[in-house]
Amino acid sequence: MSRRKTERLLNLVICLLATRRPLSADHIRQAVPGYDAENDEAFQRMFERDKNELREIGIPIEVHKDPWEEDPGYRIVRQSYELPEITLEPDEAAVVGLAAQVWQRASLAEAAGKALLKLRAGGVETEEAGGVLGGALELRLDTQDPAFPALWEAVRDRRAVRFPYRAASSQTVLTRTVEPWGVVSRRGRWYMVGHDRDRDDARVFRLSRITGPVTPIGRPGDVVVPEGVDLKSMVGYSDALTVRERTALIRVREGTCQGLRQVAKQVRPASGGWDELEIDFNDPERLAGWVVGFAADAEVVGPPDARDAVICRLKGALA
Repeated sequence: MSRRKTERLLNLVICLLATRRPLSADHIRQAVPGYDAENDEAFQRMFERDKNELREIGIPIEVHKDPWEEDPGYRIVRQSYELPEITLEPDEAAVVGLAAQVWQRASLAEAAGKALLKLRAGGVETEEAGGVLGGALELRLDTQDPAFPALWEAVRDRRAVRFPYRAASSQTVLTRTVEPWGVVSRRGRWYMVGHDRDRDDARVFRLSRITGPVTPIGRPGDVVVPEGVDLKSMVGYSDALTVRERTALIRVREGTCQGLRQVAKQVRPASGGWDELEIDFNDPERLAGWVVGFAADAEVVGPPDARDAVICRLKGALA
């Protein structure tokens, strides 16, 4: 959101909070900086968008129709807008602070920050990265899988999804239609558990094998999660096999990819301004998710399945 729009929305909220009586659109147009005072149509479009955006974030704009006035009036009732008294025990406040730290690098960072801001506005103190908990315990979630945000939203909204999925055995990419029940992390990998409509059965899908966009289908609230379903046990069962550790050969540009260099068991110079690293791994998908973060400064030479996993990730991001 641009600074100009942010200031206009803030001014609109202040105006509607401060008024003792409902204000017509014309009064708001004159009182709130940022609205076009010349073009009626442009003002109406902008004002409607602003009202909708404020309502979407929970600000209650009331509409009043005065029988003596031709146009409706608008205002924000302070009692409806202000936060009620919030009381959290110390351990509950600590959990809120830790939750914000967990999502600091994920796509939910903005939402977590807004939640903390609202709590502080209500007088609730929460621990942050620089507080008591931050020095001793700093949590991070590795959510580099591109499908994670869309699947998280689908689980939240109880909405079915459709996506291309690469099978582990045949490497064939098929389109799956799934009713998601939850997203679970196990041993550094992320899984989605849900009902596969095509197979009419409960299935587990590894997020790193989703090769394209996740498309929501149907209406929110259509998905019903079965009572008593144990997502963790389902993911644990699918991950029961032990994968042997192997060594990947990775080329990196000189002076770059310090994170890879630190875990490499061997580093040696190569030609053309590159170095070669040998890094132990047991999951090509997880290795690929790490390497692609270094963009053009890192290239997996082998083994073939690790290289193919990187290529699939890049193709998915391009798509």
